[in-house]
Amino acid sequence: MSDFISQFWSNYITVITVAGILGCLLLLWATSRTKVNSAADNTTGHVWDEDLREMNNPLPLWWVGLFLITIFFSFGYLVAYPGLGSHAGKLGWSSQGQYEKEVAKANEALKPLYAKFDGMPPQEVAGDAKAMAIGERLFMNNCAQCHGSDARGSKGFPNLTDTDWLYGGSPETIKETITKGRVGNMPPMVAAVGTPDDVKNVAHYVLSLSASPHEAARASQGKEKFAVCAACHGLDGKGNQAMGAPNLTDKIWLHGVGEEAIAAMVNGGKVNQMPAQEERLTASQIHVLTAYVWGLSNKATPAAKN
Repeated sequence: MSDFISQFWSNYITVITVAGILGCLLLLWATSRTKVNSAADNTTGHVWDEDLREMNNPLPLWWVGLFLITIFFSFGYLVAYPGLGSHAGKLGWSSQGQYEKEVAKANEALKPLYAKFDGMPPQEVAGDAKAMAIGERLFMNNCAQCHGSDARGSKGFPNLTDTDWLYGGSPETIKETITKGRVGNMPPMVAAVGTPDDVKNVAHYVLSLSASPHEAARASQGKEKFAVCAACHGLDGKGNQAMGAPNLTDKIWLHGVGEEAIAAMVNGGKVNQMPAQEERLTASQIHVLTAYVWGLSNKATPAAKN
């Protein structure tokens, strides 16, 4: 951690920046002081292609003036704005602050667009074509990276178009998930289950719960060991939405199916995180996005005509 709180890199950037500007100033001064012996015709004696000669003239004053203005402007800029390592600048500007200001301005401009939907229940918002067009754009910009553009998910990322929900599929629960995020934690259970052979037996028992291909003899032996999993998944394996424990009796496998995939979960556990969106999206945007996600697997209530 010391690498991330040390002032070394801040000082390094400061030294490099100041040295670069002072180096340019020194170079300009040095060139103005350098005297080159010139011939009678005011040339340096360098000739190319028989008639191209290098004249021994000083730098144009306008060029030197612009160079000096640039250097002094650089020092002024570094005083006013960030540029010298951790120095924040006298004006207090930052890219983060600029971003937040622009987002706040954009959200303020969009308020009238969302005002119509704020007072509508999500089921009714899901029936409004305009709201769903907005919801789709919100989904594509903030959710599709994990759940896919078609919302069908992939390995490790839930399908949002079916009726299988880890934490529940009500609008209220979906809104809570989007707002606060979720952290799913399947702890390693190998110590509680027993030997590697016991882990295989449990894997086959889990497969048997959903009538997936399995070895009946191993499944029979794994049933007793499954008791240590029942605290989260239930004795019947139907899961617990309050804890985010998935239903093991259907054929929906978030992290892969088969003996090897299930055994890997038992042996190593798994932590899955859905990031909170409350700092990225406004309450109105989350409301519309909730309705969109809910509507992917539910029949919407037709929106009232104004």
